[in-house]
Amino acid sequence: MKASLGDKLLVYILSVVSIVLWGMSYIWSNQLIQWGIPVVYIVCIRSLVAGLVLMLFNFIAGNSIRIHKGDLPKFLMLALCEPFIYFVCETYGIKLTESPTYSALVIATAPLFSVAAGVMLFRERINWVNIVGIGICLLGLGIVTHGATSVGEHFVLGVVLLVIAVISEVGYASFTKALSSTYKPTVIAQYQFLFGGIMLLPLFVTMGFKEYDAEIYMSWDVWRPILCLAILCSSIAFTLWASTIKNLGVAKASIFLAMIPIVTAVIGALLGTELLTPLQWTGIAIAFFGLIMTQYVRKKR
Repeated sequence: MKASLGDKLLVYILSVVSIVLWGMSYIWSNQLIQWGIPVVYIVCIRSLVAGLVLMLFNFIAGNSIRIHKGDLPKFLMLALCEPFIYFVCETYGIKLTESPTYSALVIATAPLFSVAAGVMLFRERINWVNIVGIGICLLGLGIVTHGATSVGEHFVLGVVLLVIAVISEVGYASFTKALSSTYKPTVIAQYQFLFGGIMLLPLFVTMGFKEYDAEIYMSWDVWRPILCLAILCSSIAFTLWASTIKNLGVAKASIFLAMIPIVTAVIGALLGTELLTPLQWTGIAIAFFGLIMTQYVRKKR
């Protein structure tokens, strides 16, 4: 059954909401890192809280959370890709690059890998207009991040970790696509974060309490961004994103990730931590034009 214009518009709106929330996540993560909170502490707490919130939602909504025979390995691989590998590499990458905007730029290269995965694994269709659109979109976001904040001493290592995060993001999208025809998005996200949180527990116990100070770690100033990351950027954003992948496919959904650094830069400008130049605003316009081209579908004669 062909989706109506209203249904397609809703999918795009939900996609944009996910991207906005993820764009904000870089700023909240950077705040926690600057306060000296260990990465594994942030990631593990974020994952477990997100999983428990989604479990409560599924219970209230009456959603079946039973895992069918043979699907457990897919859920475990999903959680291994994201949050385990992705969140650890992403957060350490932000810490080492010392630039949320540049970090978001590296993560935004995910569409290049995801398009290949979508075409080869799921036989998704993409045309030359979509490919040109990806190039224009990446050009635009490159302009936006030009002249951004200074980078850290271990910038290169940070970029390597971010690239690993990108590859794990492609794996996450692929396993989500494979599970989306059987399970609700909230159920997929629930197990993703519960299993991921359990995988992170050994690191949390051994590395998450270095220089632990209850007055700081349990303060509202620390828990506020952690709860924002867990509820907004994990529970809500990943549920919406699972729905996006189901409806648009791995290739076309992932192209929206290219807009994350633009959202991060704009939010940084609104908060006063980044100052966007006229050239960067031009880059935003170019990126949006490229994004529109990536969603173009050729009609059959």
